[in-house]
Amino acid sequence: MVPWLDPNIPPHFPDTYKALEEPHGLLAAGGKLSIDWLLVAYRQGIFPWFSQSEPILWWSPAPRTVLTPELFHTSKSLAKLRRQEKYHITQDQDFEAVIRQCAMPRKQQAETWIIEEMIEAYLAMFKAGFAHSYECRDSDNRLVGGVYGISLGKIFFGESMFSLVSNASKLCLKHVIESNEYGMIDCQMATEHLMSLGAVEIDRAKFEYFLDRLTGI
Repeated sequence: MVPWLDPNIPPHFPDTYKALEEPHGLLAAGGKLSIDWLLVAYRQGIFPWFSQSEPILWWSPAPRTVLTPELFHTSKSLAKLRRQEKYHITQDQDFEAVIRQCAMPRKQQAETWIIEEMIEAYLAMFKAGFAHSYECRDSDNRLVGGVYGISLGKIFFGESMFSLVSNASKLCLKHVIESNEYGMIDCQMATEHLMSLGAVEIDRAKFEYFLDRLTGI
């Protein structure tokens, strides 16, 4: 059993070391997706992730997958695509379009965790200046890829990304890395896609050290 968080009192989460091994990283349930709850959560390295039929579930997995500027790997194909200048990156030009595209079910995926309740919560975070999107656009200014997440201090908490053409989301991540705005991107969970870009897994103590150091700037 995990603690149930009362949405009618100020947000307060259990210590992250109490997160379950199975399901991996599950910390608590309940609460709400308001700006104050989300800010308290992200500052502790906690994020919401749940399906339509579930209550709000809060997670803090360890090890944690992160991406840093010095470790980012630019493949030959990505470097070539960048040189071709077929696409350009914009920021915060169409946050809603990015998150709704990320919410589209992927291949061999029956449903999405980016349900309407999540979309509305992150739109509120965007309007408050805490969430950002990076859009990859083609020569006709059509949206072909993107990434969105939460920005606190020098950490970008990446939430989701999509590509309608090959490497579009990678171009967005490369732009985020090269912006010099962030010392670390929190990628949450390891995927083959992220590891190919140079993402690494770090333990909870190291992650929370960087969390305290970089979000407090």
